[in-house]
Amino acid sequence: MNTETRIVVLGAGYTGMLAAVRLARRTRGRGVHITIVNPVARFAERLRMHQVAAGQELADYRIPDLLRGTGIEFLQGRATAIDPVLRRVTVDDTRLLDYDHLIYALGGVAATDTVPGAAEYACTLDNPVAVHHFSRRAAEIAARGGEVAVIGGGLTGIEAATEIAAGNPGLRVTLISNAEPGAMMGERARGYLNRALDRLGIARLVGSAVTEVRPDAVELASGERIPADLTLWTAGVRGVPLAAQSGIATDARGLILVDQTLKSLSHPEIHAVGDAAAVRMPWGPLHGTCQSGMPTAAYTADAIARELRGKPVRPFRFGYIHQPVSLGRDDAVIQFTHRDDTPRRWYLTGRAAVRYKEMVSGSPVPVFHLSKKMNVAVTLPAGEYATAA
Repeated sequence: MNTETRIVVLGAGYTGMLAAVRLARRTRGRGVHITIVNPVARFAERLRMHQVAAGQELADYRIPDLLRGTGIEFLQGRATAIDPVLRRVTVDDTRLLDYDHLIYALGGVAATDTVPGAAEYACTLDNPVAVHHFSRRAAEIAARGGEVAVIGGGLTGIEAATEIAAGNPGLRVTLISNAEPGAMMGERARGYLNRALDRLGIARLVGSAVTEVRPDAVELASGERIPADLTLWTAGVRGVPLAAQSGIATDARGLILVDQTLKSLSHPEIHAVGDAAAVRMPWGPLHGTCQSGMPTAAYTADAIARELRGKPVRPFRFGYIHQPVSLGRDDAVIQFTHRDDTPRRWYLTGRAAVRYKEMVSGSPVPVFHLSKKMNVAVTLPAGEYATAA
C-alpha cells in the first residue's frame, strides 16, 4: 500500500515556487512527494515584464536550478484538466498525476475578452515571448516616431508606460485609463507620479472607456479614435479558466473561492494561492499582487505541513504595506499604505525609491534559496501576514 503523500503544485511562478520549496523543507523526511508543473523551464519574473517590454534582458533563471536540493520533481507541461473527484491532474492531455493535496498557483491573465479586438490586436505582459516581440516592434516604431497606447492606469500600466517611454525616446506613448493613474495613492505621491509622466512626455486620456482595439488604433466610448501602432493591454485580470472548467467553485472572474485557510470551498484538498484565489480579509478582498501572493504561498505551505502533522491551522491574515511603482529605470515612487491598501502620509521618491523598488522586485529568487534552509518572512515587519502556526 502506498503511504506517500502526493502533493501537486500547478504553476511555477512566484507563488507556486515559494509554496513548493517551503513545503519541501517543512515536510522533509515525512514521506511527502511534491511535483511542480509548469509549461516552460524558465522562471518568469512577472514583476519585471514591463522592463522586457522596453527592450531589457532579464536574468535567465531555470526552474530545475531553483529547485535543486529540494527533492521536488519538476514536470514541464501544461495542466489541461483537473478531476477533483478522483483527485487527478492531466498534463498535456497525456500524463496523469494523482494528488492528496493540490496547490493551484496558475495566477491570473489579462482580461482581454472584455473589449472587441483586444485579444487579437493588443499585447499583454502574460507571455514573455510575446513581450519580447512587443519590445522589438516598439524599437522599430520609435525609429520612425510612431505611437504606442497603454490601456490601464493601474500600477502595471504606469510601470509599462514609463518604462517604454524612457527606453524608446522616439515613441509617443498614450496611457488610457478609466480612472486617474495612481488614483489609489495619496495626493503628494500622485503629484510626483504625474510630474514623472509629464517629464517622459506620456499623454493621458482619463475617464473614457475603450470600446474597441484595432490594428492601428484604439476606439473610445467618447467616439475618439487614438492612433496606435502598438497597443499594450494592462486593464483587468481574470483567472485561468482551468479551475471553472474542472468544476471547482469560482467567482465571476474565475478565481477559486476559498475559506479562511485558503482551501477551496467546493474541494478542500485544493489550496489556491496568489492571483488564482478569491481571498477576503475583514476589510475587503485582496487584489492580485506579488505583495499579497507570496504570503498566501508561504501560509499554504505551512498550513499543509501542520495538517500533515495533525496540528491545528490558524486563519490566513494579511495587510498591505506599500505600493511600489517604478517610473523607468531611474525614478520611482513608493506609497506606504494602511493594511487595507489605503494611503498613509508617507511616501518615497527618486533614487531612494529606485533602490527600494529594486529590493522588492529582486527579492523572490533569494527568498526561494533561503526557504530551502529556513522559514523566511515574506512581508516587511509592518505587514500583518500570519503563518498557519
